[in-house]
Amino acid sequence: MQTSSVRLGVDIGGTFTDVVLEVDGASFSTKVLTTYAAPENAIIDGMHQVCTTAGITPHAITQIIHGTTLATNALIERRGAKTALITTKGFRDVIEMRTESRFEQYDLNLSLPEPLLARQMRYTVAERVDARGDVLIPLNRADVEEVVAQIKTAGYESVAVGLMHSYLNPAHEQMVREVLADMMPDAMVSLSCEVSPQMREYERFNTVVANAYIKPLMKSYLGRLEGRLKDEGVACNIFLMHSGGGIISIESAAEFPVRLVESGPAGGAVFAAHIAARYGLDKVLSFDMGGTTAKICLIKNQTPKTSRVFEVARTYRFKKGSGMPISIPVIDMVEIGAGGGSLAHVDAMRQIRVGPESAGSEPGPACYGRGGLKPAVTDADLVLGKLDPDNFAGGSIKLDTAGSEGALSTVLGDVLDMDAATSAFGLAEVVDENMANAARVHAVENGEDLSEYTMIAFGGAAPLHAGRLCEKLGVDRLLVPPGAGVGSAIGFLRAPFSFEANRSVYMRLSDFDAAKIKALLGELQNEATGFVRNCAPDATILSEFKAYMRYAGQGWEIPIVLTAEQAANPDAATFERLFADDYAKLFGRTVDGLDIEITVWSANATTPPEQVAKVALATPQGAAAITSRRPMFDPALAEFQDSAVILREGMGEGAEVSGPAIITEDETTIILPTSRKAIRQPDGCIDVTVKG
Repeated sequence: MQTSSVRLGVDIGGTFTDVVLEVDGASFSTKVLTTYAAPENAIIDGMHQVCTTAGITPHAITQIIHGTTLATNALIERRGAKTALITTKGFRDVIEMRTESRFEQYDLNLSLPEPLLARQMRYTVAERVDARGDVLIPLNRADVEEVVAQIKTAGYESVAVGLMHSYLNPAHEQMVREVLADMMPDAMVSLSCEVSPQMREYERFNTVVANAYIKPLMKSYLGRLEGRLKDEGVACNIFLMHSGGGIISIESAAEFPVRLVESGPAGGAVFAAHIAARYGLDKVLSFDMGGTTAKICLIKNQTPKTSRVFEVARTYRFKKGSGMPISIPVIDMVEIGAGGGSLAHVDAMRQIRVGPESAGSEPGPACYGRGGLKPAVTDADLVLGKLDPDNFAGGSIKLDTAGSEGALSTVLGDVLDMDAATSAFGLAEVVDENMANAARVHAVENGEDLSEYTMIAFGGAAPLHAGRLCEKLGVDRLLVPPGAGVGSAIGFLRAPFSFEANRSVYMRLSDFDAAKIKALLGELQNEATGFVRNCAPDATILSEFKAYMRYAGQGWEIPIVLTAEQAANPDAATFERLFADDYAKLFGRTVDGLDIEITVWSANATTPPEQVAKVALATPQGAAAITSRRPMFDPALAEFQDSAVILREGMGEGAEVSGPAIITEDETTIILPTSRKAIRQPDGCIDVTVKG
C-alpha cells in the first residue's frame, strides 16, 4: 500500500517505548517494553507491529520524529563519556562550588551533589574576557597546546570548553577548538558559546559539560538507529523532539544532545496544547504519568509555559537547587519520580514512601513476573481493582495479582501491620498526594488557581490516577483524549519545526541602544531560522522574540514577549511598559525608582502551528454498554465499590458513564471515581466532570 503521508512518532520512556503511526489521518499505535542495552531494538519491534496493523511496509514511512529519555538517564546514572573541561584559570571549581545556596536551610548534614566531572578532569588556561566582551588577558596558543597534550595523554573522548564571558566574545573558545581539531581530531568538542551562550558561568559550564558528557553516547545511538532503519528499508528523514517543544534535525541533535534532555515530556505538553486548542481551553493542567515519572505542566492560551533553565537529577526530595542546572530553552514543568514502576518502602519514621527509584521494564513491578520483589504503583493499582490482570497492555502482559499482594505484604504490610489491600491503599494515596502537592507548588510558583483549570491526562498511568488528583486539587473537569496511553509520541507528530537562539548581552534601560538591540535580534533570528531551514527548506517560518528583564539588583529575570515590529524597531518606553505590565501581573505591584536591566535576548524560529478544528460538544445519548462488573477501591470513600467495566472503543458519541466505573482500552485504563461522570465527545475524548 502506497500512501502520500506516513509519519512515525517514537517515544522511548523508562519502562515502555511508545510507537504511533499516522497513515493519511488514520492512527495506529503500540507499546513495547524498552530495551535498555540497545534502545533501537524496541523501536524496530514497535515499528513492525504498527506497520503490520496498518497494512504497509516500513519503506512507505515518509517521516520519523523521535523523543527519548536516553540523554536524561545518562546524566542521572553517570553513564557518559570520559570528559574533560577546559576553563579559565581561577574558575576550575565553579561546577563544584555551585552558587553556594542551600536548598535545605535547616539540614546541618546537607551534602551537595557531586559535580559531573571530578577535579582532576578539569583543566585551566590563562585568559580573560570581561563582562563587555573585551580581552583583558590574551590566550596564548602554546598554553592551549600544552593543556591539550595532557588531555590527549589521559585518553579523553570528549572535551567541554567553558571560558569566562565567551558568550560575548567567542574567539578564545574557538581557538581552543582549533587546537583540539589539530591535536585530537577524533575527540568530540563542545563550546559553551554555542551550546549555551548565556551569562551565569555555573549554569553555562554545567550545560556545556553535560553536552560533552552525553555527546558520544547520543551520537553513537543516533547513528545506530539511522543504520538499523536503513537496513529495514526506511529511507526517510529522522527528526528529534527537543526540550523546547519543537523539532530539530538528527544532525543538530547529535551536535547538541543536551537539548534532548526533556524531549519526551515536551512532546506530551505539545499534545495537551493541541487538545486544549480543539476545545478552546485557555487554562489547562497537563498531567503525564508513565512508568517512571509524572510530569505536570501549566498551559495557558493553548501554549505551554517555557523557561531558560531547568534541573536534572534532583538528589534531595526533588527540591529546587539540588540538581544539575541545564541552561537551554525548555518547556517549564515539574517532574517527580512517580510512575507505574515507582517503588514503595517504609522509612525510619514508619511512613510509606514512593519513588524516585523505579522498577522500569527490567525487572518491572512484582506483578510482571520478571523477578521484581518490591511493590510498585502498578501493583497497588492491580490489588485495588483498577487493572484487569488478563488484559493489561491489550493482553500482551499477564499480571500476577498474587505476586503484587505478596510484595505489598512483605515490604509494607508486615512492617505496618496491614493487609495487602490496605497497603495498596496507602501506597496509592501517597503517590497521588505527592503528585497533587507537586501540582499545587507549581501553580503557586506561577500565581495560578487550579480550580479554574481543566486537566488533560495522558501517558500509560495518568488516566488511572487523574480522577483522584482532580478530587484532591479541586479540578472539576478532566479530558482523557484518544491515544492517551501514547500521548507524547502523538505530540511529536503535532510539534512544529523550531529552534530558539539565546544570547546574553547586558543592558540597562537608562543606556538603551536601539541600533545594537536591532542588530542582535536580527542575528539571533538568522541563527534560529538557519536551523529550521535545515529541517523544512520550503516551509513558512515565523519568528518570536523575548527579552529577559529585571529591576537592578534583583537576581532573576522575567521573560517579556516582543512582537516582530517591536524587535525591528526597539524603543525604551515600550520595553519599560511591557516589563511593568508583566511584573505587576506576576507580583501584584511594580517597584518605583529602580532602573531596569535586560540580561538575555532570544529569538525563536518556528513553522506555523497545525490548524485544528474546534470540537462541538456532544449531546447525551444514554448510558454506555457495560461489559462486566468488578470491585474497585474508591479512596475518597475508603472502601471497595461494585464498579461497571466499559470498553472505550464501544462508546459511541454522547455515551455516558456514571462512576464508580472503569473504562478500558489497550494502552491505558480510565478510572472514574464515585464522585465523577463522563461522556464521550465527538473526537473520542472522554470528558469527565463532577456529578450534579
